Amino acid sequence: MDKVKILWADDEIDLLKPHILFLENKNYEVTPVKSGNEAIEEVEQSHFDVVFLDENMPGISGLDALMEIKKLRKSLPVVMITKSEEEHIMEEAIGGEISDYLIKPVNPNQILLSLKKILDNSRLVSEKSTSDYQKEFREIGMRLSDRLDANDWIEIQKKLVYWDLKLSKSEESGMEEILQSQKSEANHSFCKYVENEYLDWLNNPDEDTPILSNTLLKQKLIPKLNNERPVYLIVLDCLRYDQWRVLQPEFSKLFVIEEDDCYYSILPTATQYARNSIFAGLMPSEIAKRFPDKWVDESSDEGKNLHEEELLTDLLKRNGKSGIKSSYNKVTNLYGAKKLLDNFHQLKENDLNVVVYNFVDSLSHARTDFKIMRELAEDEKGYRDITKTWFENSPLLEMLKTLKGSGAEVILTTDHGSVLVDNPRKVVGDKEISTNLRYKAGRNMQYKPKEVFEIESPDEAFLPKLNLSTRYIFAKNHDFFAYPNNYNHYVKHYRNTLQHGGVSMDEMIIPVISMKSK
Repeated sequence: MDKVKILWADDEIDLLKPHILFLENKNYEVTPVKSGNEAIEEVEQSHFDVVFLDENMPGISGLDALMEIKKLRKSLPVVMITKSEEEHIMEEAIGGEISDYLIKPVNPNQILLSLKKILDNSRLVSEKSTSDYQKEFREIGMRLSDRLDANDWIEIQKKLVYWDLKLSKSEESGMEEILQSQKSEANHSFCKYVENEYLDWLNNPDEDTPILSNTLLKQKLIPKLNNERPVYLIVLDCLRYDQWRVLQPEFSKLFVIEEDDCYYSILPTATQYARNSIFAGLMPSEIAKRFPDKWVDESSDEGKNLHEEELLTDLLKRNGKSGIKSSYNKVTNLYGAKKLLDNFHQLKENDLNVVVYNFVDSLSHARTDFKIMRELAEDEKGYRDITKTWFENSPLLEMLKTLKGSGAEVILTTDHGSVLVDNPRKVVGDKEISTNLRYKAGRNMQYKPKEVFEIESPDEAFLPKLNLSTRYIFAKNHDFFAYPNNYNHYVKHYRNTLQHGGVSMDEMIIPVISMKSK
């Protein structure tokens, strides 16, 4: 292995000979110089892996040398060493993109630790992550064989997301494969759990029933509407828990996160059903009965989420909050987002402001429809990265920045998640069968019952009937439904795409976050 090459600039370099010998015994190669100018010349002429730079040298200062070195080699790590603890010197050095900052006198072990942090950080973090997950792997595996309740499954989801994010930064690809296998095993068990419990949640709710779409606002929003401070409900469509976790650092800059929780989307995990249920505080068949002019059947081409504001108004009235001053705002494109941003400051006079932001769902569909999006978001890590990049440059973030210091409360949530599908399941049906890849509603459908979550009586699941013999089936885990006609082309097009509507942890266990502005 090639030696790590260190450039060390200090006007008292002769006094540092013991440190240099220590490093050379550790198989590092050290080039000593006595001034900033010499350091700049060496960087111009030779390759180094890291530079140690004294801040206080005759002639050109360490800070000035740092600027010149960064002009020549922007990515070259530089460690600033100084006798001074003055804050402005530290700030200038940090602004100059140093990799570490040491105060004299330094001992050899400090130097060695700094080198390992800079040069071996990625490897050391990877090894630690791998070791830690190996321990957790066994614990999660044992838990999956237990009798888990809804809250236990939320904790399992959070742990799997934590390790997914951690190991995606690791250099050890083998552990990522093991994690994906464990996620698949967890999803398989979760689907069995939902099949056993879902109808009971709806028909015989008790203390073990989780928060569902239809009870979300009653439990998480209504108690906050006490007129003491404005409340903002942000519904970011199709947001998975792992996506929330990569967005969290930006939110943490602006808000104190008081509750990082999850709730369960109803089935189908699709906007037409889940989001209408959120705003109505009712299940789909109850909405259709109470508002027959506002529920749009599956087979209709009409927009299916056009009445959320009226549903919310009715929900507030039923819960004794009809007197509050509120606004409802739906963002479906960049023009609408910028228009809302321009007027966002006016919303602070309201008790409640709802913002439905349609972007993540569009992103998941774009990944299916456009080749370039598949290349940019090749896997789930790429999908998360694109979501993060969008948010950091979005009007939504600018809106949230205006709330800083306002004392406002913010609830961030979503209507459902999505899952990367890879396993086709054949379904045969007439032309009236619904077109979603993760659920089907209709009559005379043919399929293998063991491959789906089947609801023969829509009334039991509070789902509308298209006709007397309507039934619903839901894809599980990473499955998707495919018709026998033109089967191979259909499967090739939709395999490895993000879909929603069915039963999986990523679709059903989704974030609801409570925050207060800093």
